[in-house]
Amino acid sequence: MADSDKQQLLRHLPKVDALLRAPELVAAQQRLGQKTMTRLAREAIARARRRALEEGVAPEPEAVVAAVQAAADALLGQRARRVINATGVILHTNLGRAPLSAAAVQALAASAGGYTSVELDLERGRRGARGAFAEAALAQMSGAEDALVVNNCAAAVLLALSAVARGKKVVVSRGEQVEIGGSFRVPEVLDRSGAEMVEVGTTNRTRTADYARALDQHPGEIAALLRVHPSNFRQIGFTERPPLDELAALARARDVVLIQDLGGGALVDLSPLGLDEPMVQTGVSAGAHLVCFSCDKLLGGPQGGAIVGDHALVNRVRRDPLARALRLGRLPLVALEATMAHYLEGDRDAVPTMFALHRPVAEVQARVEGWAEQLRAHGVAATTAEMAGRAGGGTLPESPVPSYALVFDGDVEAMAHTLRTGTPPVLPRIHDGRLYVDGRTVMPDEDEALLKRLREI
Repeated sequence: MADSDKQQLLRHLPKVDALLRAPELVAAQQRLGQKTMTRLAREAIARARRRALEEGVAPEPEAVVAAVQAAADALLGQRARRVINATGVILHTNLGRAPLSAAAVQALAASAGGYTSVELDLERGRRGARGAFAEAALAQMSGAEDALVVNNCAAAVLLALSAVARGKKVVVSRGEQVEIGGSFRVPEVLDRSGAEMVEVGTTNRTRTADYARALDQHPGEIAALLRVHPSNFRQIGFTERPPLDELAALARARDVVLIQDLGGGALVDLSPLGLDEPMVQTGVSAGAHLVCFSCDKLLGGPQGGAIVGDHALVNRVRRDPLARALRLGRLPLVALEATMAHYLEGDRDAVPTMFALHRPVAEVQARVEGWAEQLRAHGVAATTAEMAGRAGGGTLPESPVPSYALVFDGDVEAMAHTLRTGTPPVLPRIHDGRLYVDGRTVMPDEDEALLKRLREI
């Protein structure tokens, strides 16, 4: 192509200021601001310019405007939005894990718009302890002497190791050197804490004697034994793992600290539901000096982490320089206090995660069949079927949670895309070429919005 032809094509491209005056972009400019829209316009023009030079075709100005609009829509679509979870995964990591109770939401609203006595003792008019109520509640519910809250379970483990074992060694079973969501690798967290890992046992079998042998081989150098919940990792067959109380007895006898990275944070016994998840109370009563767990998994609160256990050790962790960097923010702390209040009051089902886990499958079935009747009344072909949901969030990976779902046939990928990208977004499950809308994970106040979206597809 001759240079004159290229110049003619490039002159055909719109200028940035002309693009931003397009009526189609007014709303996006109000939401994103002129600076962001100018950047998107320049990027769209640059792409059009490359196409003109490489292919000899200059897009029409309307096409460039549409490209800017699409880029603006994509950017706005990245904002976090409330989603109807119809996957059957109760603690869906990509959807923020545990939804909060009505009381926690109200506490957040009351706190967010004003000032909060997060570190003020109103009685004395002096600086108070941050997180005092939540920590006292966690200690009481777990049976521990003390508790500390931080911003997630990874932070809890990192902080505990830093405070207890920095510059010393920590013994970990080879079978527990796992990686969980977000590339949380146990060896790397140990290294970052300043501790040195001592591996014991084999991938599938580790005994208490292996820990004792490591203590004998490194006299005076080992500060802690670390017990790690495997999360979604499972071993079956020829396996062995020492009971926690045996490790605790060894730790006491050798004057080292036993730290349990529990993960899930269950404060309620789930075994009556056929779910095998260790409770926080079990770790404390078995003799672990420090137990670390998440607040936004089976506890059912906001994102956060907790360390419960021996008072002197928790206090030592509290004084570690990393503690301030990893502390729980004001709003999650307020939500955690409201969540813990439910446990103290014995109102388990006020916590949405607990309600979803304990809701009888017959109730879920009745709800879903009611949806199907309403949809069929509007000419929507919907059937129902039993489903196997999951707790999710790295907990109970092999334990199905019985549920019930609406079932749709057809172009399920297109239907799922329509549901995800509408208002409100609905996240269904696709399995064996069919689309499922699981009733166990749809919140109680979402029926009307869900049925409206389903009628749209």
